[in-house]
Amino acid sequence: MKRIYMGTNLKMYKNNQETVSYLKELKEKVAAFRCPELELFVIPSFTALAEAVKAAEGAIKIGAQNMYWEDAGEYTGEISPKMLKAIGVDLIEIGHSERRHKFGETNFDANRKVLAALRYGFTPLLCIGETAVDKEYRVTTECLREQLKIGLYGVTGEQARHVWIAYEPVWAIGVAGKPATPEYADRSHQVIKETLAELFPDCGQEIPVLYGGSVNSQNATGLMEQPAIDGLFIGRAAWEADSFAAIIKQVLAVAQKKSELTLL
Repeated sequence: MKRIYMGTNLKMYKNNQETVSYLKELKEKVAAFRCPELELFVIPSFTALAEAVKAAEGAIKIGAQNMYWEDAGEYTGEISPKMLKAIGVDLIEIGHSERRHKFGETNFDANRKVLAALRYGFTPLLCIGETAVDKEYRVTTECLREQLKIGLYGVTGEQARHVWIAYEPVWAIGVAGKPATPEYADRSHQVIKETLAELFPDCGQEIPVLYGGSVNSQNATGLMEQPAIDGLFIGRAAWEADSFAAIIKQVLAVAQKKSELTLL
């Protein structure tokens, strides 16, 4: 069975104690699945990171929701890669739509962060996605290709093997978000994979691409049945350990069926 990527971003919802309790419960429930192909990650708030790393005990990858690209300096309110490395963080979420659209971060900012993350040995999780306006004007393909080409500019073929991509259409995220259909998500994933293959001929097809955007127990199976979707980046449906574990169990069953069909 291929490696399956499942994760969640806790945003600004759980404090330190709540994060630790959540991770311990999730770790226990997922251990029962005994699936070495599962790549599970959780991205808590900055203040909970140190305790989260300890609670995860290596069973769950812990990521940071953002990171500045400089090692040190007069950057009040920012967190450096050096600081995150000292904590033991595994991955860095970069370019989330809320960072782009609420805080004005650009593709060029995302690129600087990707390069810094790779320099420090982190896994950069580069988030990309079109807005509702992009979708309406049918420029989704152009938007995704631009975000990838700028966001991954200067990344070498060897470094690209450590990159993950999260496709999160902006119109599908949040309380008012409407999930993309499995077919729409798969078409966008195909565009992303084709672009990655152009940028990195030796390994582009191996870079995992996850779908995020109003994923829940009702649509997770349909999404994971799509050939170009390698995993799911889940929001509020994963913020309780019980519900997240239930979705993971669904996804693993789908992945097993896909693997069996491939062998036929």
